[in-house]
Amino acid sequence: MSRPVTLFTGQWADLPLEDLARKARGFGYQGLELACWGDHFDVKRALDESGYCAAKRDALERHDLSVYAISNHLVGQAVCDRIDERHKAILPPHVWGDGKPDGVNKRAAEEMKNTARAAQKLGVSVVNGFTGSSIWHLLYSFPPVPESMIAAGFQEFADRWNPILDVFAECGVRFALEVHPTEIAFDIFTAQRALEALGRREEFGFNFDPSHLHWQGVSSVEFIRSFPDRIYHVHVKDAIVTLNGRSGILASHINFGDPRRGWDFRSPGRGGVDFEEIIRALNQVGYEGPLSVEWEDCGMDREHGAAEAAKFVKNLDFAPSRRQFDSAFGDEA
Repeated sequence: MSRPVTLFTGQWADLPLEDLARKARGFGYQGLELACWGDHFDVKRALDESGYCAAKRDALERHDLSVYAISNHLVGQAVCDRIDERHKAILPPHVWGDGKPDGVNKRAAEEMKNTARAAQKLGVSVVNGFTGSSIWHLLYSFPPVPESMIAAGFQEFADRWNPILDVFAECGVRFALEVHPTEIAFDIFTAQRALEALGRREEFGFNFDPSHLHWQGVSSVEFIRSFPDRIYHVHVKDAIVTLNGRSGILASHINFGDPRRGWDFRSPGRGGVDFEEIIRALNQVGYEGPLSVEWEDCGMDREHGAAEAAKFVKNLDFAPSRRQFDSAFGDEA
């Protein structure tokens, strides 16, 4: 098995795609997972301009790169979130509009439908992203949270995402939620509940990212085993827990990169995630898609880190065995 090693472009959106493609090939990547921001992939232009998708593919092919997925995390976040001033910084102006929450939610939903249509035009079958959550603020049950409020949040998620997923179905594209704090699903139990809320429809699965599970104390391997048919895409990202008796796992309102935090992201192979066991679990469930590096490490130069990560993932990946190691000692025919 030779799973393609790709680079997610979200953390590189300050660079023109042509420049990043050249760098990524030099780093050793085989493809890019295109973010729907910066100039990397524009949903509206993909639908409005007849040659736009072909031009994007040509730009990648000039550097011997492929594309297997696009990602629209930022707009997806606004579908279910309670909208406030934070969202203005991450949304395109036509989705933010006048900033009135109901309108932002509705425009974000329409943009996600268009993202499925744009993915179809580009010729990819997976859109990664976020869903947002209207109940994330209820995480800690005080004041006491009645179950009816949680149930209502999952119902609202289903009400808002089912029409979006109808368009995904029409386009032959799947949505892969990156299970992540602030989303409707952030661990195994909430991922199960999200699937059930949607009637386990096939258009909805997961972009598996172990970094967000690791610091919560959730087993990445158990996540894969819990959803063997729903791993639609994989991010390779590492994290480290740095609790020292003064810091807390909730990070103390201290931003990423500050050494006082109780956890932080790290370049792949430099944190606490057990990637070998993840590869073994992915082999067991038959995942053959890309291994996409989402590079985030506030303590390391990103070009050094991205190049190192490409080598790390290539060395990490291996095909499953097709036979028992002692099968030569089996019964004679």
